[in-house]
Amino acid sequence: MKRTPQSQAPADADARRAIKPVICYPVDTLPKPNMATYAAARKTMELTDEVIVPPRDAQTFHVPAGNFFRIVSVDGPQVGDLNLWSADDLSERFYSGKTRALHGTHLSTCDQMWSSFPHMRPMATITYDTLDWYGFDADGGGVHDVIGTRCDPYTNRLLSGQDYHYCCHSNLTRALALETGLPLQRAEAHVHDVLNVFMCTGFTHEKHQYFMKASPVRPGDYLEFFAEIDLLGALSACPGGDCSTEHSSDTATCYPLRVEIYRPDPKMLLRWVPPEPSGYSRSHGV
Repeated sequence: MKRTPQSQAPADADARRAIKPVICYPVDTLPKPNMATYAAARKTMELTDEVIVPPRDAQTFHVPAGNFFRIVSVDGPQVGDLNLWSADDLSERFYSGKTRALHGTHLSTCDQMWSSFPHMRPMATITYDTLDWYGFDADGGGVHDVIGTRCDPYTNRLLSGQDYHYCCHSNLTRALALETGLPLQRAEAHVHDVLNVFMCTGFTHEKHQYFMKASPVRPGDYLEFFAEIDLLGALSACPGGDCSTEHSSDTATCYPLRVEIYRPDPKMLLRWVPPEPSGYSRSHGV
């Protein structure tokens, strides 16, 4: 939130503000996913596993490289917070900030979820989005954001003075600890900024504050991904439900989410090559 200015504007203030912006990371040279190959492969895919994520809780799931997975709305409008790790190395995890810098504040079909340094490679590619019709509304809201970090007990404690143990951060921590056998505090260190699946968010026009509004998701809607590497995922069914009122409490109506894993015909992926980690030397000028 910006304060009332205390400094007098210079004579050329309007001219400074009128300078045209430039894109920080032009993506013209960014390697493009082969969407035609994925489209052909998804026509052959067969369901191999599914996981139900209960309301105000989280579950983990595994997706082999070359498989698809969907996050599906089942009983009612519900937002989910998604974490991804390399199945072989928890230090390689979804990098929300760099994904946002490359693809924008909200993700949809053809966008990729990039991993953390020093790996810096696509972990998953979005191959289908039943909410891609939404675009951006009059408030500036869009669906599937990489703006918000996740609801967490620390910010909730700061703002309310109360402890709440079923925020997405805590849900993801419990799920990862159960999956890996790590102590809770060590598992927590691997939980990271999320993809807010189905969440409708943006920034207010006047103060540019992060806002949420009722998700347009309905039962049967899904967001579908292709796993570029072997993945361990964790999904939290947010305590905010459709995020139309509040989160970090038991107030909102919440519903389960379903994760579906699909295996395509391997012959359809002969042109697909799993991405290698970044080729940067890591010498850092030394």
